Amino acid sequence: MKYKRVDTAVLGYFRALEITKNHEEDTYHPHFHVLLPVKKSYFGKNYIKQTEWTSLWKKAMKLDYTPIVDIRRVKGKAKIDAEQIENDVREAMMEQKAVLEISKYPVKDTDVVRGNKVTEDNLNTVFYLDDALAARRLIGYGGILKEIHKELNLGDAEDGDLVKIEEEDDEVANGAFEVMAYWHPGIKNYIIKQ
Repeated sequence: MKYKRVDTAVLGYFRALEITKNHEEDTYHPHFHVLLPVKKSYFGKNYIKQTEWTSLWKKAMKLDYTPIVDIRRVKGKAKIDAEQIENDVREAMMEQKAVLEISKYPVKDTDVVRGNKVTEDNLNTVFYLDDALAARRLIGYGGILKEIHKELNLGDAEDGDLVKIEEEDDEVANGAFEVMAYWHPGIKNYIIKQ
Protein backbone atom coordinates (compact mmCIF):
# COMPACT_ATOMS: atom_id res chain seq x y z
CA MET A 1 0.00 0.00 0.00
CA LYS A 2 1.42 3.40 -1.00
CA TYR A 3 0.95 6.71 0.75
CA LYS A 4 1.54 10.09 -0.88
CA ARG A 5 2.97 11.45 2.38
CA VAL A 6 5.69 8.78 2.38
CA ASP A 7 6.36 9.03 -1.37
CA THR A 8 7.09 12.76 -1.08
CA ALA A 9 9.70 12.15 1.62
CA VAL A 10 11.30 8.76 0.94
CA LEU A 11 13.62 7.83 -1.95
CA GLY A 12 13.61 4.08 -1.39
CA TYR A 13 14.05 1.36 1.20
CA PHE A 14 15.95 -1.71 2.35
CA ARG A 15 13.79 -4.02 4.44
CA ALA A 16 14.92 -7.07 6.43
CA LEU A 17 12.74 -9.38 8.49
CA GLU A 18 14.18 -10.55 11.80
CA ILE A 19 12.61 -13.09 14.13
CA THR A 20 13.53 -13.41 17.78
CA LYS A 21 12.19 -15.87 20.35
CA ASN A 22 11.05 -15.29 23.92
CA HIS A 23 12.06 -18.58 25.55
CA GLU A 24 10.24 -17.87 28.81
CA GLU A 25 6.86 -17.44 27.09
CA ASP A 26 7.68 -19.68 24.09
CA THR A 27 6.65 -16.95 21.65
CA TYR A 28 8.22 -15.48 18.53
CA HIS A 29 8.68 -11.83 17.66
CA PRO A 30 8.86 -11.12 13.93
CA HIS A 31 9.83 -7.53 13.16
CA PHE A 32 11.31 -5.45 10.37
CA HIS A 33 14.50 -3.42 10.23
CA VAL A 34 14.15 -0.79 7.50
CA LEU A 35 16.59 1.73 6.06
CA LEU A 36 14.89 4.70 4.38
CA PRO A 37 16.99 7.17 2.39
CA VAL A 38 15.06 10.44 2.44
CA LYS A 39 15.03 13.63 0.41
CA LYS A 40 16.84 16.68 1.78
CA SER A 41 13.46 18.30 2.39
CA TYR A 42 12.43 15.47 4.74
CA PHE A 43 13.77 17.17 7.86
CA GLY A 44 11.88 20.34 6.95
CA LYS A 45 8.44 20.53 5.39
CA ASN A 46 8.16 16.78 4.64
CA TYR A 47 9.01 15.54 8.14
CA ILE A 48 6.89 12.61 9.33
CA LYS A 49 6.54 12.38 13.12
CA GLN A 50 6.88 9.09 14.99
CA THR A 51 3.14 8.99 15.74
CA GLU A 52 2.34 9.40 12.05
CA TRP A 53 4.78 6.62 11.07
CA THR A 54 3.04 4.41 13.63
CA SER A 55 -0.39 5.27 12.24
CA LEU A 56 0.72 4.65 8.64
CA TRP A 57 2.32 1.31 9.57
CA LYS A 58 -0.80 0.22 11.45
CA LYS A 59 -2.97 1.09 8.44
CA ALA A 60 -0.63 -0.55 5.90
CA MET A 61 -0.40 -3.78 7.90
CA LYS A 62 -4.15 -3.72 8.70
CA LEU A 63 -3.44 -4.24 12.40
CA ASP A 64 -6.02 -4.19 15.17
CA TYR A 65 -3.41 -2.94 17.65
CA THR A 66 -0.95 -0.06 17.71
CA PRO A 67 2.48 -1.36 16.67
CA ILE A 68 5.79 -0.18 18.07
CA VAL A 69 7.60 1.88 15.44
CA ASP A 70 11.10 2.98 16.41
CA ILE A 71 12.47 5.35 13.78
CA ARG A 72 15.89 6.97 14.08
CA ARG A 73 18.17 9.10 11.96
CA VAL A 74 21.43 7.49 10.85
CA LYS A 75 23.86 10.22 9.92
CA GLY A 76 27.53 10.85 9.37
CA LYS A 77 29.57 14.01 9.79
CA ALA A 78 31.44 15.77 7.01
CA LYS A 79 34.17 17.15 9.30
CA ILE A 80 35.65 15.81 12.51
CA ASP A 81 36.65 18.51 14.96
CA ALA A 82 40.00 17.74 16.62
CA GLU A 83 38.59 18.50 20.09
CA GLN A 84 35.71 16.08 19.67
CA ILE A 85 37.46 13.24 17.87
CA GLU A 86 36.80 10.68 20.59
CA ASN A 87 33.06 11.41 20.68
CA ASP A 88 32.86 11.49 16.89
CA VAL A 89 34.66 8.16 16.57
CA ARG A 90 32.29 6.62 19.11
CA GLU A 91 29.31 8.09 17.26
CA ALA A 92 30.60 6.74 13.93
CA MET A 93 30.94 3.31 15.50
CA MET A 94 27.35 3.50 16.76
CA GLU A 95 26.18 4.54 13.28
CA GLN A 96 27.99 1.54 11.81
CA LYS A 97 26.25 -0.69 14.32
CA ALA A 98 22.88 0.80 13.33
CA VAL A 99 23.47 0.03 9.66
CA LEU A 100 24.77 -3.45 10.46
CA GLU A 101 21.81 -4.07 12.76
CA ILE A 102 19.29 -3.71 9.95
CA SER A 103 21.23 -5.86 7.54
CA LYS A 104 21.97 -8.89 9.70
CA TYR A 105 20.53 -12.35 9.30
CA PRO A 106 16.78 -12.71 9.93
CA VAL A 107 17.27 -15.27 12.71
CA LYS A 108 20.29 -15.48 15.01
CA ASP A 109 20.96 -19.02 16.12
CA THR A 110 21.93 -17.85 19.59
CA ASP A 111 18.60 -16.06 19.92
CA VAL A 112 16.30 -18.95 19.01
CA VAL A 113 18.27 -22.07 19.97
CA ARG A 114 19.42 -22.67 23.54
CA GLY A 115 22.76 -24.31 24.21
CA ASN A 116 24.64 -26.53 21.79
CA LYS A 117 22.65 -29.72 22.27
CA VAL A 118 19.81 -31.22 20.30
CA THR A 119 16.77 -30.86 22.54
CA GLU A 120 13.07 -31.17 21.85
CA ASP A 121 12.64 -27.42 22.37
CA ASN A 122 15.47 -26.61 19.92
CA LEU A 123 14.10 -29.06 17.33
CA ASN A 124 10.62 -27.56 17.65
CA THR A 125 12.00 -24.04 17.27
CA VAL A 126 13.89 -24.92 14.10
CA PHE A 127 10.89 -26.84 12.73
CA TYR A 128 8.46 -23.96 13.34
CA LEU A 129 10.80 -21.35 11.89
CA ASP A 130 11.58 -23.49 8.85
CA ASP A 131 7.88 -24.00 8.22
CA ALA A 132 7.01 -20.33 8.76
CA LEU A 133 9.85 -18.97 6.62
CA ALA A 134 9.65 -21.42 3.71
CA ALA A 135 9.39 -19.55 0.38
CA ARG A 136 9.30 -16.16 2.14
CA ARG A 137 11.14 -13.07 0.92
CA LEU A 138 13.17 -12.04 3.97
CA ILE A 139 14.80 -8.94 2.49
CA GLY A 140 13.65 -6.42 -0.06
CA TYR A 141 14.77 -3.29 -1.85
CA GLY A 142 12.78 -0.45 -3.34
CA GLY A 143 13.31 2.87 -5.06
CA ILE A 144 16.85 4.21 -5.19
CA LEU A 145 18.25 1.34 -3.10
CA LYS A 146 16.82 -1.17 -5.59
CA GLU A 147 18.52 0.72 -8.42
CA ILE A 148 21.84 0.79 -6.54
CA HIS A 149 21.50 -2.91 -5.76
CA LYS A 150 21.08 -3.63 -9.50
CA GLU A 151 23.90 -1.27 -10.55
CA LEU A 152 26.31 -2.97 -8.19
CA ASN A 153 25.21 -6.38 -9.50
CA LEU A 154 24.74 -7.59 -5.96
CA GLY A 155 23.71 -11.20 -5.71
CA ASP A 156 20.34 -12.24 -4.42
CA ALA A 157 20.82 -13.42 -0.84
CA GLU A 158 17.93 -15.85 -1.18
CA ASP A 159 18.19 -17.10 -4.77
CA GLY A 160 21.85 -16.45 -5.55
CA ASP A 161 24.85 -18.74 -5.21
CA LEU A 162 26.17 -17.96 -1.74
CA VAL A 163 28.76 -20.74 -1.80
CA LYS A 164 30.75 -19.72 -4.89
CA ILE A 165 31.73 -16.10 -4.39
CA GLU A 166 34.72 -14.85 -6.35
CA GLU A 167 35.86 -12.03 -4.09
CA GLU A 168 39.13 -11.31 -5.87
CA ASP A 169 37.36 -10.56 -9.18
CA ASP A 170 34.72 -8.32 -7.63
CA GLU A 171 36.17 -4.82 -8.04
CA VAL A 172 33.07 -3.12 -6.61
CA ALA A 173 33.13 -5.20 -3.44
CA ASN A 174 36.88 -4.86 -3.05
CA GLY A 175 36.63 -1.08 -3.48
CA ALA A 176 33.79 -0.90 -0.98
CA PHE A 177 35.81 -2.75 1.63
CA GLU A 178 38.79 -0.45 1.08
CA VAL A 179 36.61 2.60 1.65
CA MET A 180 34.27 1.16 4.24
CA ALA A 181 36.50 0.75 7.29
CA TYR A 182 39.97 1.58 8.54
CA TRP A 183 41.80 0.33 11.61
CA HIS A 184 42.19 3.03 14.27
CA PRO A 185 45.19 2.16 16.47
CA GLY A 186 44.15 4.59 19.22
CA ILE A 187 40.84 2.91 19.94
CA LYS A 188 41.97 -0.47 18.59
CA ASN A 189 38.93 -0.86 16.35
CA TYR A 190 37.73 -0.25 12.80
CA ILE A 191 36.04 3.03 11.89
CA ILE A 192 34.45 4.44 8.77
CA LYS A 193 36.55 7.14 7.21
CA GLN A 194 34.37 10.05 6.12
